[in-house]
Amino acid sequence: LVEGHTDNLPINTETFPSNWELSAARAASVVHLFARRGVDSSRMAAIGYGEFRPIADNDQEEGRKQNRRVALVIMLKQHERETLDLRSASSNR
Repeated sequence: LVEGHTDNLPINTETFPSNWELSAARAASVVHLFARRGVDSSRMAAIGYGEFRPIADNDQEEGRKQNRRVALVIMLKQHERETLDLRSASSNR
């Protein structure tokens, strides 16, 4: 998993209308880099958290710099995910 983060200063550009898009783009750029370097794309995911998971205080520039980051989460085993077919669940009511 590649997690993108931002500081809490609002952004509003044509490319990045919000911190959500900016953080997702940061994560996606790392995923693309790894894919170009040979990492299996099916084993990666890009996640944008925006400003909602800070690691430092956003009141100072130094803290904001630390919050503008990408984090890598490396899992030892592939997780199995269960899915719920909502059509089937609602027809059982």
